[in-house]
Amino acid sequence: MQKVVMETSQKKTQLVRGLGLTAAMMIVAGSMIGSGIFRKPATMAGQLLSPELLIIVWIAAGLITFIGALTNAEIAGMIDATGGQYVYFRKMYGDFTAFLYGWSIFAVIQTGSQAAIAYVFSEYFGYFFKYPQLSQSMQDFSIYMPFVGEIHPFLDFGTKAVAIVCIIFLTGINYLGVVFGGIVQTIVTFIKIASIILLSLLLFTFGQGSFANVYSGFHIPTETITNIISVIGLALAGAFWAYDGWNNVTFVAGEVKNPQKNVPLALLYGTLIVMAVYVLVNIAFLYVLPIDEMSKSPLVAATAAEKIFGVNGASIISIAVIISTFGALNGSILATARVQFAMARDKMFFSPLGKIHPKFGTPHTSLVVQGIWSCVLVLSGSFDTITDYVIFAAWSFYMLGAAGVFVLRKKMPEVNRPYKVWGYPYVPAIFVIFSFLFLINSVVSDSQDAAMGTILILSGLPIYFYWKYYSKKNNNS
Repeated sequence: MQKVVMETSQKKTQLVRGLGLTAAMMIVAGSMIGSGIFRKPATMAGQLLSPELLIIVWIAAGLITFIGALTNAEIAGMIDATGGQYVYFRKMYGDFTAFLYGWSIFAVIQTGSQAAIAYVFSEYFGYFFKYPQLSQSMQDFSIYMPFVGEIHPFLDFGTKAVAIVCIIFLTGINYLGVVFGGIVQTIVTFIKIASIILLSLLLFTFGQGSFANVYSGFHIPTETITNIISVIGLALAGAFWAYDGWNNVTFVAGEVKNPQKNVPLALLYGTLIVMAVYVLVNIAFLYVLPIDEMSKSPLVAATAAEKIFGVNGASIISIAVIISTFGALNGSILATARVQFAMARDKMFFSPLGKIHPKFGTPHTSLVVQGIWSCVLVLSGSFDTITDYVIFAAWSFYMLGAAGVFVLRKKMPEVNRPYKVWGYPYVPAIFVIFSFLFLINSVVSDSQDAAMGTILILSGLPIYFYWKYYSKKNNNS
């Protein structure tokens, strides 16, 4: 049995360079396009109250994401290995930072993303069914968390319950070994992009809207001007959520043909494609939905389509969103389980999470534990709460990852760099400085969610010190 497990493990860890530029580019774009573009525009519209600012924020977030992607590409080119930033952080900063990153991926960044994607899936699924709710006393039940405030796990429980069922179902599918390959990823991403572009064209053609909704002469309401830095920071957090996932291509860098050329190109083209699609569809939303109406339409894609086709049009869009989020959630569950699996194999996490199922050839324990925690995070708060503390945690490590370019230039100067970040040292420095300012603004303007992200990151410290003590004890015995 042990021999079978070892053989299965070797098959799972050996890399085959079978992904071309198109597949790599679709991994970048497909990882970004999930649920954010269907849910965040309404929240951002309510924060900014200006159509021009809304479009500017989408463009700015895309450009900043692009700078971060190019910076990450240098490291991906020189450390040609799977495992993504977890592996990079071990080279840059050692076990401590690498562990905190891996722990954060498990504790909040990716599992929080899964909870949020599942929540959007459930919201749009609820377009067809009215979910039953628990009694008012149950909905009012709360748990106090220091520095964060009251959490209401049973509020809007119908939506949360369906989200949890979706996570459990897809965890079970991946437990049995069902995976999406590069071809499927490419096809699904093409369908996503084509659907959004088609929706935009239909809104412009049949929406009977007005471009006066898009351009108001830069009239910015007083309440926005008085808190301009804060509201732009909050809106950027929403946009970054929609752009998040660009670094997933680094997890498969070892399987990309000619990575020194194709990984940077995939990051470039993939990010630019998503930027263009996001800006186009937001202009289309604004064309048929004035900024005030847009801010009051959480299911903004369905609301916009309803303007054209009535209830049937909204139903079609809702189905498209359901499919998109279902596929994005499946991919996230599959990929993320490999992080804690790799940590366990490195003897930095609980050893059962490093086991491979002898029959299905999957990291089954890692999948189950990840699924349980994602379900807990669904209960922890609403969609916006979940995504906000996910983004705070993620950008903390994006900043460290970009700073790692400077670290590795000094630490590993002799290592070949097939791709060097354009504009060094200014481009990575801009990203590091922006990330720092973004995090500071998040702490000031959204302290509760920043506290939640920080608590979940630091909660890994006892586990880290336990494993260090445990490893030292075993080595001495």
